[in-house]
Amino acid sequence: MPKIPLTWLAESVGLVPGSTPEDVVTALARIGLEEEGIHGSGVKGPLVVGRVMSLVKEEQSNGKTINYCRVDVGEHNDPAGPGHKPDNKVEYPSSRGIVCGAHNFVEGDWVVVVLPGAELPGPFPISGRKTYGHWSDGMICSARELGLGDDHTGIIVLTDMGFDAADLTPGQDAIALLGLDESTIEINVTPDRGYSFSIRGVAREYAHATGQAFTDPAALPVSGAAGAGFEVLIEDAAPVRGAVGCDRFVARILRGFDPTAAPPAWMRQRLEAAGMRSISLAVDVTNYVMLELGQPLHAYDLAKVTAPIVVRRASSGESIVTLDDAERALHVEDLLITDSEGGHGARPIGIAGVMGGATTEVSDTTTDILLEAAHFDPITIARTARRHKLGSEASRRFERAVDTALPPIAVQRALNLLVEFGGGVVEDVYTDVDDVPATAEIEMDWDYPARIVGVPYTVDQVIESLSEVGCAVERDGEVLIVTPPTWRADLEGRINLVEEVARLQGYEGLPSVLPVAPPGRGYTHSQLVRRSVARSLAEAGLTQVLTYPFISEKRLDDLMLPEDDVRRDVVRLANPLSGELPLMRTALVATLVDAVKVNLGRGAQDVALYETGRAYLGRFIGKVPTTFSGEGITPDDVEAINEALPGQIRRAAGVMAGHKVAAGWDGHATPWKWTDAMAMVERIERAAGVVLEITPTAGGRYTTAPFHPGRVAVYWLEGEIVGAAGELHPKVCENLGLPPRTVAFEVLLDPMIEESEGVLVTASPVSGQVLAKEDFAFVVSSDVAAGDLVAAVIEAGDGLVEDARVFDVYTGEQIGEGKKSLAISVRMRDADHTLSADEVLEVRNAIIAAASDRFGAVLR
Repeated sequence: MPKIPLTWLAESVGLVPGSTPEDVVTALARIGLEEEGIHGSGVKGPLVVGRVMSLVKEEQSNGKTINYCRVDVGEHNDPAGPGHKPDNKVEYPSSRGIVCGAHNFVEGDWVVVVLPGAELPGPFPISGRKTYGHWSDGMICSARELGLGDDHTGIIVLTDMGFDAADLTPGQDAIALLGLDESTIEINVTPDRGYSFSIRGVAREYAHATGQAFTDPAALPVSGAAGAGFEVLIEDAAPVRGAVGCDRFVARILRGFDPTAAPPAWMRQRLEAAGMRSISLAVDVTNYVMLELGQPLHAYDLAKVTAPIVVRRASSGESIVTLDDAERALHVEDLLITDSEGGHGARPIGIAGVMGGATTEVSDTTTDILLEAAHFDPITIARTARRHKLGSEASRRFERAVDTALPPIAVQRALNLLVEFGGGVVEDVYTDVDDVPATAEIEMDWDYPARIVGVPYTVDQVIESLSEVGCAVERDGEVLIVTPPTWRADLEGRINLVEEVARLQGYEGLPSVLPVAPPGRGYTHSQLVRRSVARSLAEAGLTQVLTYPFISEKRLDDLMLPEDDVRRDVVRLANPLSGELPLMRTALVATLVDAVKVNLGRGAQDVALYETGRAYLGRFIGKVPTTFSGEGITPDDVEAINEALPGQIRRAAGVMAGHKVAAGWDGHATPWKWTDAMAMVERIERAAGVVLEITPTAGGRYTTAPFHPGRVAVYWLEGEIVGAAGELHPKVCENLGLPPRTVAFEVLLDPMIEESEGVLVTASPVSGQVLAKEDFAFVVSSDVAAGDLVAAVIEAGDGLVEDARVFDVYTGEQIGEGKKSLAISVRMRDADHTLSADEVLEVRNAIIAAASDRFGAVLR
């Protein structure tokens, strides 16, 4: 995001007197430019200019050579005489003694000295100390130590930075001299406000926010005339989505430039404050103008360029070596700047709007410069930058749209700076290939903003706001005819103009109105069920989490899913966030286990989590369209894409590990059991208002994985499997790093929600009749499901059995091999009278007969 030095900003807009950096970012936030940060130098305390009076090289026992310097720091000098210990036996003139390990300076040089009591960025406090047999009373600084750049090869020599020795004085404040007292604000620019990637754009926005006077830095005269300058041709045979890649190209020549000229110190300071490093005068000027006006420029060594320049798309198999010395294979959609070395437009010399080529870059021998400023299609530049992973300061601006009127002005501004500091003569005739289409007018009823925003804006307020952002506004009765300015490519329709009116009139003026809910509406049935399920699981002690729906291919193997299991029908992402997680989950448990592992890894011993969400199966994917029906996306295209999306069935799942009840003084710990997972599904049943069938096995492409085959329950609804619950297979726990006997459940919510839609749940009245109880202990085959036996008991009661539950299971020698005893407690009651002993006996006999007939049960 752009960094804006406030002193630079103040050259284009008057800052409110007494404003702090916080005040500036607050004003910008009011009109939509959010603060990312406020930056300062981080230098505190005495940082002064020093003159090296003497320099003695001393070789140390470790092989290192250090310099013991006496430095004149003016009013900060120690008085003449003996120095600090251990130098108190030698007489020195008024100065400070400093030990320095750099060797790029000599006696007489002007340097930057930080004195004891100061603080450098880091923070790094400075104090005097004994080192290498001397007392070092401060430090001679490098650029990196002051936060001025990454150069740490030697200390700063001020005359090498462009400062005149006649303007320097020992003891002079170096903080102001080096611009370290500068405050820089960093702002967040949304994609539709590319013009704010410049001092010019931010200054205009600050003027909107505060009413301060704005001085446009682009308001400068362009010398010379457009004509037959350096020949440039635009030959885009394959526009992207019908948009020609380049619609304006300005090229101008500067001859007799001094390549050894150094950029002025103030320019280097501003570039560093804005986050860019100084390279050379030619490169620094192009960067400076880009930051100031928002128009990227590129400088070519004219001697290395062969006319004509041709702007075209890349050919298959073509490549280029860019300024970063990397060879890049080009895509046929890439827009190139080429010259005619070896034929018409044969040699690529730059990837348009992204990065220049190495073959024509300016160097320390360049005396003639060809300066380019162009306007490129934002989509083309954005695709190229992402394709090559080559985001640059230029591409960030072009992909957000650049002012189409800026190219000749930006070139003139850059040439003025180059001539001022590097000399040379600018050719009067320059090239300006201008195919920019006329800005489209927008018609809007003057009261349209008021209708949309809900604030009674007057026609004068609407016209004033639009005119302030640079629009030309004409009124024709009730209609406004608005022509957006060239720097606002985002103003494409009426709704964009409404936003500008609301923004400039002040968001704080928008009323806060609580909408009135229409009568007869509320949560849908689906919303009510989902909320009830989530609340029920939370009440059972589970904690809700939200996990990312991405998994690895190994996860399917870790869950021991058979090759023909439906959950192997995955959706593979074409562009995953992580190469290690290229698949969409086919079950919530597949990602829930990661959340469990995170909690266990952070010291938790008992974890119970649940999630309501979606899983994705490849069989639900339709045919994904790869082209649009027209030049752009139409509603039919959107509908076709929606139809191709994978099915997204809502689910609920949970994983529980460790103990359900922790150990305490009143009892032992109670671990989570696989029946607890079944109890969670029962809660979901009640919340959804359905009754599920239970079996110990699945069928078809559904398996009981990842559960233990002997401790699992499979749930059915209308003949379809809707979930499973139980203990995870020991090998699955080992694969995933989970504690042994971890339990889990997962069910499909959407089928249950659909089943209960429109079903009225009636409350059961509280009976006033006396309850009759009977207990039965049936010996049955060990393969008989307890649930089936209970269902038979209830059915045999013919409406009089209110409830039946298994309260004990016994196996042993007394029962016999292959047998088990199921003890069932039965509650009986009639709605209108107390059951007699004969009636209870009749129900008892019916239950015994039914159990015997259906399961061969024998009453113990």
